[in-house]
Amino acid sequence: MAKSLSKVIYKPDSQSTDEYVVVVDTEEYKKWLAGDTTIPLAEVVDSFEVLHSGQGPQGILGKPSNQQLDTIFGTSKDIDVVTKILKEGRHQVTEGVKNSTFGTTNATRGSAVIDTKGKNSSGIY
Repeated sequence: MAKSLSKVIYKPDSQSTDEYVVVVDTEEYKKWLAGDTTIPLAEVVDSFEVLHSGQGPQGILGKPSNQQLDTIFGTSKDIDVVTKILKEGRHQVTEGVKNSTFGTTNATRGSAVIDTKGKNSSGIY
């Protein structure tokens, strides 16, 4: 059975458009949040990578710089940043993260056939 993934979103303040996101295993995160300290953090998070959007939920997620992490969290150490996000962030289950399926808009466009017309066999164009 594939694990169900969701995300935890941390906003530095209510007026900020900055969002810091950690992808988590939904069931393990719920247990961990309820106080089950026997669960290793590595089983709670999908990875220790923190993602950042400067435009709220509509923004593109990217990796924040160490300076951004230091400014917001007081450290750039991944385990400390992830722990703070997990404790103080807002849990959100979304279809885009559910069961590790990420959608792509280009999958249904085109025939997915490689066009080799006009190419010579030597590979020189």
